[in-house]
Order: sequence, then structure tokens, then C-alpha cells
Amino acid sequence: MQTILGAGGAIGVELAKALPHYTTDIRLVSRNPKAVNPTDQLLPADLTDASQVDRAVAGSEVCYVTVGFEYNTKRWQERWPALIRNVVDACAKHRAKLVFFDNVYAIGGDNVRHITEASPMSPTSKKGEVRAAVDRAILDAVEQGRIDAIIARSPDFFGPVKQTSITMTLIYDNLVKGKSAQWLCNAKVPHSTGYTPDLAKGTALLGNTPDAFNQIWNLPVTPEAPTGEEWAKLFAEVMNAKAGVQTLPSWGLWTLGLFVPIMKEIYEMRYQYDRPYFFDSAKFNSRFNYTPTTNIEAIRQTVGMVKGLKSERVDVTRKMAVI
Repeated sequence: MQTILGAGGAIGVELAKALPHYTTDIRLVSRNPKAVNPTDQLLPADLTDASQVDRAVAGSEVCYVTVGFEYNTKRWQERWPALIRNVVDACAKHRAKLVFFDNVYAIGGDNVRHITEASPMSPTSKKGEVRAAVDRAILDAVEQGRIDAIIARSPDFFGPVKQTSITMTLIYDNLVKGKSAQWLCNAKVPHSTGYTPDLAKGTALLGNTPDAFNQIWNLPVTPEAPTGEEWAKLFAEVMNAKAGVQTLPSWGLWTLGLFVPIMKEIYEMRYQYDRPYFFDSAKFNSRFNYTPTTNIEAIRQTVGMVKGLKSERVDVTRKMAVI
């Protein structure tokens, strides 16, 4: 049994697609889980409740955490430490291995210029402090011999489930409406961005490689790191849209944050956009002889899949109208 906690998000869905290569015993856990594969076991649960986390982990050989809480510092401070504490306790109790799908918020400031597994935890934001504390809790549990675990890190990402992707929000959503693409702070510096199917395949591969445990891994991302302007150009090329990008400067983020809550949350993360941000997955790519999808091909696949999803929704709507 391999269990995904937080199964309905951008990574959880892609991970569920990747796991049948290793097992048909897959449990999807969220408030309202939906099957991805024919044999998926669905377990509705409130993952803020320790007893329900325990029930979700019971019987699992490997437990993946792909939970996405509301993008709000206060919520993160309340929920992330408690969730990870409960997951670690449950994994220790039921002898389940833990794979934590993590971001790179624990790495701050100029350390984002070249992010490797050896990059020091150096949070420069409140959300980064939360993620650093969570990482340390997992690493401490490993050092104490309580669990076997992997911290699998990812940079910003995009893919067919686009609601939680800032790249899709700033670029795709604007271009599809005939507007100019947008970027944050500085559109002239490199910015690594992962492709969710690659990240999910990497997560599944790590979870099914015994000697990969008790380490930090950067998930597979192409070494190509376009600038914001280049990202906008790549999307525009695939979408046959007008090229060009409108940059929202740091002071603009701060000003908008006075009126738009999500911009207030993004402001403290501006260090990820005002300087080069390069995510290095050479360790993973070399160990598994993995070649990540190129950016242009990832964009082609994403745009095609998003169009396909929209067509399916239109067909369903028409059928409902007929009924």
C-alpha cells in the first residue's frame, strides 16, 4: 500500500498517475478524494486531525505528503508543524516510510542563486521559517531512528492542474485572455521552474528506491532556466499569442498587498524573483539517468492538456443541458 496525503492537488494527481508503475495498492487521502486510477482506494479525511492522519497512514508501506494548505503565513504556522508531527508519529507507529514533497522556502536570500541538496537552511521569510522547522523535524526523526524518510524538494512548478501555479497564473491565464503576460520583480534574471509530471515521476521513483531514503533530493528539473521574459515568450510561441511581459516591481507587490491578501503573502518571497533562482537536480538526474522534459515541450504538453480539460468540461456541460 502506498498512500498519498493531500491527493487532489497539482502534485498529488500526477503522483497518483505515476505510482501504478510500482503498485496497484494506492490510497488517496484528502477531504474529498477522487479516483485517478481504477483501483484507487479513497479515504476522506481531515488531515488537521491527528486521529484521522493515523487512520490514513495505517497499513501503508510508503506515505507521500503532497498537502497544500492555504497560502497564508498564519495558517502555515498553525497547520504545518502539527501536520508533520502527526505524520511522523503515525509513520513511526505503523512503520511506514515517509516521502515529503517539499518546496525550497527553507533556502533564502542569495542561496537561491544555486540550490542544491547541500544548500544551507537559511530562511528569510516567515513561511520559510515554517518550512525549515518542518524539515528539521523530519531530519531529527530520521537521526533518532524513528522513521525512514525523504525530503523531495521542488522549485516553482507548472502543469495541467494550474490553480496553484504562479507561472500559469501570471503567464498562461493572461495570454489566454489576450492580455500581456506578467512577471514579478525582475523579468531579466533566470528562474528555474519544474514540470509537475516530472516532479511526480521523480517522487514516485524515490519512494520506491530503498537506498534513496534518509536523504534530501532535488526533484528532476531541466537545467534550462529562462528569464521571466523568456518564459513569457515560450508560452506565447506555443499559444500563438502576443509576446511581451509586464513586470510588477517589488514596491508594486507591497502596495497591492495593502488591498490584495495574496500579494501581501507573496511580498516576503520576492527574493525568489528579484535575483537569479537556479534549481540544480544533477544529483537526481545522474543517479537515475533521468532527462527532465525540456521547457518548450513541457509548455506544449501543458497547454494541450489544459485545452483538453476545458473541452471535457464543455462536453459535460452540454450533456447536462440536454439532460
